[in-house]
Amino acid sequence: YVVSDLKVRPGAGGVPAADHVVGAGGASGSLARLVVHRAVDNVLDVGTGCGVQAVHVAGRNPGARITATDVNPRALDLAGMSVALSGAPEGEVEFLEGALLEPVRGRRFDLIVSNPPFVVAPEEGPRFTYRESGMAGDDFCRRLVGEAARYLEDGGYCQLLANWLHIDGVPWDERVGAWVDGCDAWIVQRDVQDPAEYAELWLRDSCEAGTPEYRARYDAWLDHFERRGVVGVGFGWITLRRSERPVVRVEELRHAVEEPVGAYAGEILDGLRKGAEFSTACGHLLAAADGLVQEQVGPPGAEDPERIVLRQTRRLRRAAGVGTVEAGLAGVCDGTLPLDPLLGAIAQLTGMDAEQVRAHADAVLPELIADGFFI
Repeated sequence: YVVSDLKVRPGAGGVPAADHVVGAGGASGSLARLVVHRAVDNVLDVGTGCGVQAVHVAGRNPGARITATDVNPRALDLAGMSVALSGAPEGEVEFLEGALLEPVRGRRFDLIVSNPPFVVAPEEGPRFTYRESGMAGDDFCRRLVGEAARYLEDGGYCQLLANWLHIDGVPWDERVGAWVDGCDAWIVQRDVQDPAEYAELWLRDSCEAGTPEYRARYDAWLDHFERRGVVGVGFGWITLRRSERPVVRVEELRHAVEEPVGAYAGEILDGLRKGAEFSTACGHLLAAADGLVQEQVGPPGAEDPERIVLRQTRRLRRAAGVGTVEAGLAGVCDGTLPLDPLLGAIAQLTGMDAEQVRAHADAVLPELIADGFFI
């Protein structure tokens, strides 16, 4: 069960109160499906709102100690009702008032989850605590990502939804990747909106479309972005795992992927690390990922295809153009045989020099491993 304020409908008159508490929606469902499937004992829910993430995590981890924080005392009251109605034992969830990670300073957790107030809005005008932090730009998400490692146990996860600004002349992926400190990171951009689309979206969300104040609010939003050189706003997922030797991947995935992502999010991070550390001399056993299919393009009867594509039918459903060596390995790698004799056999079959085959494998396999084609 989730307890929240009644939804304010467009055209019904009025806008939500500043301390309005929203119920479960698309974003909260996305985060719930992202949360890694692993047993945890100590969990933090930052910006709990109506408590939907606390309820979700408690149901998945009976007996776990959960701490839920929010700046809005009304949200904490309603979250407490949500948790109680959902059957969590008394005392299993504690509720603390405060911003960001301040209420839990000095503590560490196995898992931090957050559907934060990530909306980037102008300073002037009404502010809604469920979506806007009051911090400049995307600073709330930047600070949460940058500070998370200090609040995580070794190997602990922090997972959140986020918005990030696209600044004119600054690569968005480099900017967001620079937020990370002390963690492996998988950051995925799922959508991008231009400033006008973004302003319209959130003015509709707060039922301000069609009101006398709409035009002024819309112009203020666009002026706010223009002054800061904002050319777009990205939306996506962030998964962090505390690590002494961080590996960071920032990418864009607009297509549909296998849900729930949490069932394999940890393995994505494992693959990023394995890819970063791979060489043919390291002695790793490789296996082709489950659900991998091969597509070949060429004239009928041709001895060699013009193009070979490996395509994932599961998980992130990526596709990669590959050469003969990689395609050959995908057909024979099952995790039981060392790589050296397999590369030697491919060299014999193709007539290529063995050292040339090994050098090619060293050049292309790290990325294919990081992308999940080999495990």
